[in-house]
Amino acid sequence: MASDYDVIIIGAGAAGLMCAATAGYRGRKVLVIDHANKAGKKILMSGGGRCNFTNLNSTPANFLSDNPHYCISALKRYTPQDFLELVERHGVEHEEKAAGQLFCRDSAKDILNVLLTECEWADAEIRLKTSVTGVTGTDTGYRVTTSAGTLTCQSLVVACGGLSIPTMGATGFGYELAKQFGLTVLPTRAGLVPFTLHPELKEQLAPLSGVSCPVDVTCNKQHFREPMLVTHRGLSGPSMLQISSFWQPGDTLSIDLLPSQRIHEDLQTLRRDKPQATVAQYLGQYLPKRFAQAYNDLHGWTGPLQGYKNSDLERVAETLGQWQIKPAGTEGYRTVVFRT
Repeated sequence: MASDYDVIIIGAGAAGLMCAATAGYRGRKVLVIDHANKAGKKILMSGGGRCNFTNLNSTPANFLSDNPHYCISALKRYTPQDFLELVERHGVEHEEKAAGQLFCRDSAKDILNVLLTECEWADAEIRLKTSVTGVTGTDTGYRVTTSAGTLTCQSLVVACGGLSIPTMGATGFGYELAKQFGLTVLPTRAGLVPFTLHPELKEQLAPLSGVSCPVDVTCNKQHFREPMLVTHRGLSGPSMLQISSFWQPGDTLSIDLLPSQRIHEDLQTLRRDKPQATVAQYLGQYLPKRFAQAYNDLHGWTGPLQGYKNSDLERVAETLGQWQIKPAGTEGYRTVVFRT
């Protein structure tokens, strides 16, 4: 097997395969190496097995970075529409779920096959079950020591991913390699992860496991208006996953359970027009019945609205519009997900 390459890419995931095809089409001699037994394992699990492969509405504002200019440049040079054109050129059928979110109609394998096909057409070589044990710089590039022997290259691309989902082989190798070559590595923490709850609230919400409702969640001056899912461990769903990237241990989440409603005005009108109506009945108009009743019981709202003073209605409205929850933590790297 050849041992000298123009480009060696560590990691046969989405980024590594895309990079390999691009470099190969530029006439570079390319090798992709990965310790896994299969390329693109995280591609196959993304989007519930159907791969949410791009978002047509992606803008620099959707990315977190200390260098926002890089994101602007990257998105201008290669847009979501560019990747969509590639997918459609390969005949992959897809569908749009939430606004702009594109998923494979059949299987995530379709996206992986697109990338593997592009690598083959670009003459990029892929070696699996090959671990990197060391990297050193040379006068002309890099020497890469692997379980299959020593390789050399002019350019080395580290695309081995981060710490998410260690059961699939994720490690901190890329961070250690960056440190070795003097690059700054910021403290790492899991993002796009579900929240865990303290035992008392977890027990109170346990009967609602599997129930989802649209909310607007706020933390550290950021907010997301998407569904929230109650799980047997805590809170998940798109809104919670998104806000987790801004949450820090000890922070409180503020959750608006009825973001489309003027809650206080609604309750005042309902009390005037239907004095015998209850808070639970009001909630049942906008939230899943099971969630509405359980949340009502959690806060002890009993009796008809005619028995509620104006100050009582204000407190109910504030609780519904600004439900304060301090998570116990997150589920960490074990459950990090990928969203577009």
